[in-house]
Amino acid sequence: EVQLVESGGGLEQAGGSLRLSCAVSGFSFDDYAIGWFRQAPGNVREEVSCVSSNSGTTYYADSVKGRFTISSDNAKNTVYLQMNSLKPEDTASYYCAVIDIATMRPGTCIGSIASWGQGTQVTVSS
Repeated sequence: EVQLVESGGGLEQAGGSLRLSCAVSGFSFDDYAIGWFRQAPGNVREEVSCVSSNSGTTYYADSVKGRFTISSDNAKNTVYLQMNSLKPEDTASYYCAVIDIATMRPGTCIGSIASWGQGTQVTVSS
Protein backbone atom coordinates (compact mmCIF):
# COMPACT_ATOMS: atom_id res chain seq x y z
CA GLU A 1 0.00 0.00 0.00
CA VAL A 2 1.36 3.38 -1.01
CA GLN A 3 1.59 5.81 1.88
CA LEU A 4 2.67 9.43 1.90
CA VAL A 5 2.93 11.45 5.08
CA GLU A 6 3.47 15.20 4.91
CA SER A 7 4.82 17.34 7.72
CA GLY A 8 6.35 20.75 8.29
CA GLY A 9 3.44 23.07 7.68
CA GLY A 10 2.54 25.90 10.01
CA LEU A 11 2.09 29.62 10.40
CA GLU A 12 4.79 31.90 9.07
CA GLN A 13 5.11 35.60 8.37
CA ALA A 14 5.52 36.92 4.86
CA GLY A 15 9.16 36.71 3.84
CA GLY A 16 9.80 33.75 6.10
CA SER A 17 10.61 30.13 5.30
CA LEU A 18 9.16 26.69 5.90
CA ARG A 19 10.31 23.23 4.87
CA LEU A 20 7.76 20.56 4.07
CA SER A 21 8.60 16.87 4.16
CA CYS A 22 6.90 13.98 2.39
CA ALA A 23 7.80 10.51 3.65
CA VAL A 24 6.93 7.86 1.07
CA SER A 25 6.56 4.10 1.51
CA GLY A 26 4.92 1.05 0.04
CA PHE A 27 5.45 1.35 -3.68
CA SER A 28 7.92 -0.20 -6.04
CA PHE A 29 7.26 0.99 -9.57
CA ASP A 30 10.37 2.14 -11.33
CA ASP A 31 9.47 5.37 -12.97
CA TYR A 32 7.65 7.80 -10.76
CA ALA A 33 7.76 11.38 -9.69
CA ILE A 34 6.87 12.93 -6.40
CA GLY A 35 4.93 16.13 -6.69
CA TRP A 36 3.77 18.88 -4.38
CA PHE A 37 0.38 20.39 -5.00
CA ARG A 38 -1.60 22.97 -3.07
CA GLN A 39 -5.20 23.98 -2.67
CA ALA A 40 -6.51 27.18 -1.14
CA PRO A 41 -10.15 27.48 -0.03
CA GLY A 42 -12.40 27.99 -3.04
CA ASN A 43 -9.61 27.21 -5.50
CA VAL A 44 -8.74 24.15 -7.51
CA ARG A 45 -5.74 22.07 -6.54
CA GLU A 46 -2.69 23.30 -8.43
CA GLU A 47 0.75 21.92 -9.09
CA VAL A 48 3.67 23.47 -7.24
CA SER A 49 6.72 21.35 -7.96
CA CYS A 50 7.79 17.80 -8.72
CA VAL A 51 10.92 15.69 -9.01
CA SER A 52 11.45 12.50 -11.01
CA SER A 53 12.90 9.43 -9.32
CA ASN A 54 15.34 8.36 -12.02
CA SER A 55 16.63 11.52 -13.65
CA GLY A 56 16.17 13.95 -10.77
CA THR A 57 14.52 16.37 -13.18
CA THR A 58 12.56 19.05 -11.38
CA TYR A 59 9.69 21.30 -12.35
CA TYR A 60 8.36 24.44 -10.68
CA ALA A 61 5.21 26.43 -11.23
CA ASP A 62 5.93 29.99 -12.30
CA SER A 63 4.43 31.30 -9.07
CA VAL A 64 7.11 29.62 -6.95
CA LYS A 65 10.18 29.66 -9.20
CA GLY A 66 13.18 31.14 -7.47
CA ARG A 67 11.54 30.81 -4.04
CA PHE A 68 10.80 27.10 -3.59
CA THR A 69 13.25 24.21 -3.96
CA ILE A 70 12.31 20.53 -4.19
CA SER A 71 14.80 17.86 -3.20
CA SER A 72 14.80 14.19 -2.38
CA ASP A 73 16.69 11.94 0.00
CA ASN A 74 16.36 8.48 -1.52
CA ALA A 75 17.94 6.81 1.51
CA LYS A 76 15.13 8.19 3.65
CA ASN A 77 12.42 7.90 0.96
CA THR A 78 11.62 11.50 1.68
CA VAL A 79 11.01 14.48 -0.56
CA TYR A 80 11.34 18.02 0.73
CA LEU A 81 9.94 21.35 -0.36
CA GLN A 82 11.98 24.27 0.93
CA MET A 83 9.82 27.38 0.74
CA ASN A 84 11.56 30.73 1.07
CA SER A 85 10.32 34.30 0.69
CA LEU A 86 6.82 33.16 1.53
CA LYS A 87 3.89 35.28 0.43
CA PRO A 88 0.33 35.42 1.76
CA GLU A 89 -0.82 33.92 -1.54
CA ASP A 90 1.17 30.79 -0.70
CA THR A 91 -1.41 30.05 2.01
CA ALA A 92 -2.99 26.69 1.21
CA SER A 93 -3.13 23.04 2.13
CA TYR A 94 -0.10 21.34 0.61
CA TYR A 95 -0.25 17.76 -0.60
CA CYS A 96 2.40 15.43 -1.91
CA ALA A 97 1.59 12.74 -4.44
CA VAL A 98 3.14 9.88 -6.36
CA ILE A 99 2.85 10.48 -10.11
CA ASP A 100 3.28 7.89 -12.85
CA ILE A 101 6.00 9.42 -15.04
CA ALA A 102 4.72 7.63 -18.15
CA THR A 103 1.51 9.66 -17.94
CA MET A 104 3.03 13.06 -17.16
CA ARG A 105 2.59 15.93 -19.57
CA PRO A 106 6.07 17.20 -20.54
CA GLY A 107 7.19 20.17 -18.50
CA THR A 108 4.48 19.77 -15.88
CA CYS A 109 3.62 17.73 -12.82
CA ILE A 110 0.31 16.70 -14.34
CA GLY A 111 -0.16 12.96 -14.68
CA SER A 112 -1.86 9.94 -13.23
CA ILE A 113 -1.74 10.17 -9.43
CA ALA A 114 -1.11 6.86 -7.70
CA SER A 115 -1.61 8.19 -4.20
CA TRP A 116 -2.08 11.41 -2.24
CA GLY A 117 -0.87 12.35 1.19
CA GLN A 118 -3.23 13.75 3.78
CA GLY A 119 -1.99 17.32 3.40
CA THR A 120 -0.36 19.88 5.64
CA GLN A 121 -1.55 23.44 6.16
CA VAL A 122 0.65 26.41 5.35
CA THR A 123 -0.53 29.83 6.45
CA VAL A 124 1.42 32.97 5.61
CA SER A 125 0.49 36.16 7.38
CA SER A 126 1.08 39.59 5.90
